Amino acid sequence: MPARLLVLDDDDGIRAALSMALEDEGYGTSCHPSAESALADPGFDRVDVFLVDLMLGGMDGFEFIRELRRRTDVPVIVLSAKADTHDIVAALEAGADDYVTKPFEIKELSARLRALRRRPPVRPVEPVDDDPGVVVLDSAHGPLVLDGRAGVVRRGDDGVHVTVTEYRLLQELAASPGRVLSREILLERVWERGYFGDDRIVDVHVRRLRTKIELDPSDPRLLVTVRGLGYRLDLA
Repeated sequence: MPARLLVLDDDDGIRAALSMALEDEGYGTSCHPSAESALADPGFDRVDVFLVDLMLGGMDGFEFIRELRRRTDVPVIVLSAKADTHDIVAALEAGADDYVTKPFEIKELSARLRALRRRPPVRPVEPVDDDPGVVVLDSAHGPLVLDGRAGVVRRGDDGVHVTVTEYRLLQELAASPGRVLSREILLERVWERGYFGDDRIVDVHVRRLRTKIELDPSDPRLLVTVRGLGYRLDLA
């Protein structure tokens, strides 16, 4: 069954062109001119990836993404003519997984979609007893559990709400505890080789992840920045 994409753009021509091009690439599409109609889509719960423009009438793209994140972890790619750094960072911090600046080639978008939807297998850090599908990070703040089979993160019995990209980022860092991973390495492993975007996307996702796994995100003790080098996951 083809992956289902929801395209949100208030330009009729762009919606039609995107839908045609993506269906030629093997995707199924549902197109909407407004955030309100997209949220009311009867197939909303079956969408695999949201493609969202930022400049919309009514609810704008930023608020739409924030509303999505209150409802679902499904990946979001922003497709926008807004190329200002502030807009890119704001969209990522609202909860987008990737940002593509218009105009773009459909092959680039298709590559981003494949990378975003492909979740690599878990590389266990420390299996629990005879259960290799569960990874435990014994940090000073208490155990943090990555359940690779379910694709979820937990602290004890409490679930930690993370997106697909945040999960993959944490997974990569957890696979090399105590080792510094550069932005370039994380881009290659999490967003996959061939990513054409800005490496600031790593910084924004790290900040978002810290708000979910750190006791005090302003003073991170688990996901640490190593200035000039990259990021490290400390488990001690």
